[in-house]
Amino acid sequence: MKAMKIFVIEDDEFYGKVLRHHISLNPDYEVELFANGTDAIKALRDKPDLITLDYSLPDMSGFEVLRRIKDQLPEVPVVIISGQEHVETAMTLLREGAHDYLTKNEHTKDLLWNIIRNLSEKLALQSELTHLKAEVKTKYKIGNLILGDSPVMQSVFRMIEKAAQTNITVSLTGETGTGKELAAKSIHFNSPRHGKAFVPVNLAAIPETLIESELFGHEKGAFTDAQSRRIGKFEEANGGTLFLDEIGEMPLHLQSKLLRVLQEREITRIGGNQEIKIDVRLVVATHRNLTEMVKEGKFREDLYYRLLGMPIEMPPLRDRTNDIIILAKHFLNEFARENKMATLHITTEAAEKILSYSFPGNVRELKAAMDLAAVLCNGTEVTAGDISFNSSNRMFNLLNEQKSMREFQITIIEHFLRKFNGDIERVAELLKIGKSTIYRMIQNKEVHSI
Repeated sequence: MKAMKIFVIEDDEFYGKVLRHHISLNPDYEVELFANGTDAIKALRDKPDLITLDYSLPDMSGFEVLRRIKDQLPEVPVVIISGQEHVETAMTLLREGAHDYLTKNEHTKDLLWNIIRNLSEKLALQSELTHLKAEVKTKYKIGNLILGDSPVMQSVFRMIEKAAQTNITVSLTGETGTGKELAAKSIHFNSPRHGKAFVPVNLAAIPETLIESELFGHEKGAFTDAQSRRIGKFEEANGGTLFLDEIGEMPLHLQSKLLRVLQEREITRIGGNQEIKIDVRLVVATHRNLTEMVKEGKFREDLYYRLLGMPIEMPPLRDRTNDIIILAKHFLNEFARENKMATLHITTEAAEKILSYSFPGNVRELKAAMDLAAVLCNGTEVTAGDISFNSSNRMFNLLNEQKSMREFQITIIEHFLRKFNGDIERVAELLKIGKSTIYRMIQNKEVHSI
């Protein structure tokens, strides 16, 4: 941290030197002494961090010097040091923007020392906060958080950049593990709301009976277990961004309440009567087909169009072949860095094995495979033998997913299309369905062709 620059404006030469000596005992303080206000004001271009100001100067009044300082450097704290104690004068100077008012006596040096120490700690915290904000801005810069050079990802980056410039609601779609939450974070941290909260809520992970309280909050005594007031996620995200993941899991009876909140821009806690105004940017995500859910009466059509906003589809990893090795290397380096390991490299055979796999779990599955490979490898090279894809539990995991029969059908057809390299005739024969059915699903973009 750079030295704290302090100006001491004092016309009493001896007293000024005493103050400078006392403050300079701390090597982190750089002190410059001025005998009049004119010279001190000229030096303000050096941007001091703190100024001590003698109230009685030979060339101008303390009021005038303080005003001139505040005109040029309004954020710089000014401590007034006066030879006399005048309460009215002190109060006036404090109203004019002085940080503190000290009377010259045997305690002045120690009081000033404490003031400077406290301000120094505050400046250090501000500097650290500025540094952290810069780190966050770099981390969430579009293209840094979500990696990819493929044309399809460049298109996604352009959409995210456009979305970040306004408050339009964004609807993210795509398979599980494609990075929808990372996209939501990129939108928030590159928007004017980046200094406020980003609040993620996974609706699929919350019991249906608790979703309303989680989102809108409740008052004490609203129900049996409501022992105190709870602030909901909408209030928590006020001024920032609320990310509702798996929006398709929201029960119908709550969809109407969400629609009203979005229309009126206000919420009412459960058990309360007060209407609370909110300013929240909404980003939603789902791996489900909301259009089909609307047709089936499982999702409100009016809410669907309210949430659609700017739709961004996160592509599956199988459509991002150019990005797979880039991501694999990134995950290896990230794991090695976090675990203080040497830099790891992927052999040609390992890269070929990675590229030959379809990654039904998308980027999330690739990361898990690379973390495991980093642990299993010997030395600094990841070989084909270190690459293990846990597809044996795929059917078990599939059956534990909450999907419609149509969604299961799509998943199964895509699985066998990948397995048989896009041989539609063979897949149709195996599954005892017509080839025209598969062709139609591909044409309607329900199924991705291989």
